[in-house]
Amino acid sequence: MKKSLAALVSTFVLASSPAWAAMQTVTLAVPGMTCPVCPITVKKALQKVDGVTQVEVSYEKKEAVVTFDDVKTTAESLTQATAGAGYPSTVKGAAR
Repeated sequence: MKKSLAALVSTFVLASSPAWAAMQTVTLAVPGMTCPVCPITVKKALQKVDGVTQVEVSYEKKEAVVTFDDVKTTAESLTQATAGAGYPSTVKGAAR
């Protein structure tokens, strides 16, 4: 009887829990970077976004590769963060 009750309780807990977070990686085109120091500002702005776990910014490629928790943030929030820092960006490969 105790095992049945434990199974029922664990099933209920799992069913009522939110979906598991999925890590996403997105590449942002950041064409406004005009000097080798610009990536520092872009990286700092992206790192301040809740849920971001990794940021790599390339001045040469004019892009940022960002890994984030899709439960805590979105690609749109990332582009807003770069724009807020003075570097508008778009998701590479996204429909316009």
